Amino acid sequence: MALNFDKAKEILERNGQPHVLRFWDRLDNDQRKALLLQIEGLDFESLIRMKDMLSDNGTKSSKSDIQPAEVIPLSAAKEPKAAGAGEDAIRAGVVGVVLVAGGQGSRLGFEGPKGCYGIAPITNASLFEIHSKKILGLENKYKAKIPFYIMTSLANDKATKDFFVQNNYFGLSEDRVLFFVQGMWPALDKDGKIILDAPGRIFMSPDGHGGILAALRARGIFDDMEKRGLETLFYFQVDNPLVEIAEPAFIGLHRLNKADISVKVCSKRDPDEGIGVVVVKNGRNAVVEYTELTKEQKHARLPDGELKFKYGSVAIHVFSLDFLRKEADATIPLHVAHKKVPYCGNDGKTVKPDKPNAYKFEKFIFDVIPDARCTINVEFAREEEFSPVKNAEGSDSPATTRADMMKKWFRWFELIGISIPRDTKGKPRYRVEIDPCFALVPEDFGKKLGKGFKITGDVLLR
Repeated sequence: MALNFDKAKEILERNGQPHVLRFWDRLDNDQRKALLLQIEGLDFESLIRMKDMLSDNGTKSSKSDIQPAEVIPLSAAKEPKAAGAGEDAIRAGVVGVVLVAGGQGSRLGFEGPKGCYGIAPITNASLFEIHSKKILGLENKYKAKIPFYIMTSLANDKATKDFFVQNNYFGLSEDRVLFFVQGMWPALDKDGKIILDAPGRIFMSPDGHGGILAALRARGIFDDMEKRGLETLFYFQVDNPLVEIAEPAFIGLHRLNKADISVKVCSKRDPDEGIGVVVVKNGRNAVVEYTELTKEQKHARLPDGELKFKYGSVAIHVFSLDFLRKEADATIPLHVAHKKVPYCGNDGKTVKPDKPNAYKFEKFIFDVIPDARCTINVEFAREEEFSPVKNAEGSDSPATTRADMMKKWFRWFELIGISIPRDTKGKPRYRVEIDPCFALVPEDFGKKLGKGFKITGDVLLR
């Protein structure tokens, strides 16, 4: 039964939020229905936790005793036994892929889902196409079926689905590409009151990548995964075109160690880089978000001069399905950020503040790590697997990401003995792009291309 005004009023009053209905008399029928739907979807249990956090002055920095976590070094990260175990799992059809793709491309000056943003150096293929082609390449290589689960948001769900339909799912089987929407949470003011950004609308924002647990359960995705016989899930975020999706050795290490969660880590670029670090905290493995480290922790050094907290997590994980499903019923921490949020003034007009006025809350997926029976952290080469596109200019921008993509492919040519024409400054004269369906790794690339190949202009291989 749909929520009506009287029931909504009762619920809001019971939870200290009666102001949400203060403009009710001004709303038309459609606006009233939309507002009631929002109220019906509110998680009041979490709202209580949010208000408690505000009274405690928010998330505390990580001043408790933390030590660097153990990491499997790069030299052991791709051992043949692990790669073989991963390949066997992919062939057996027990590996699925989960992509977090709820963001928009607004920071890039792009209107639409970030995954639709064109990033390939020659074809301008989108992030979604590159990721999908990597899965298709794995399916072709191992004669496997790999379900692809894509978490969207209310803001981009339809546009994302339409994009896949328009592009024929980039060659993937439609029945193995599944979309599900993440949850949304309201922002609160300093007194813990829900913020309206219009007379009939609660300001809502995504509940963070940790919200994937609730979304997988609420949308029936866990059930779908079990029906398909999945055991192991590869997880990543949409903005990184270098990611090696379901890389066999990583999958294999996870399975051989019977881990609940495995984390790929790389050396931080500098002490203040905005990535969380892998630690041992209260005797358990964990990731501490960079915003929750003290300055002293960020800059701490070992006797040999290396950063004490050297290894950062870049949101490339492998999960065991059984563990992830159990965690959907667990209570994981909330994280809070002070932000500028548009709000509805007493006159019913929307105000855009010029300084932070509200608190947004998120859940982070890495906060399940302390619950894991076994966690492994696996080092990877940053230049091979991580170059996110986040900013319009500067670091982590389309220019740096495209350059990093080409550098990786140029290394493939050099590995098989093909020289790269360069200018007087040592820069490659031509662009290069390799479709994942042509080759996923240098070994496959060398077999397909052969040593007689010469680069005399832009190279597009697909």
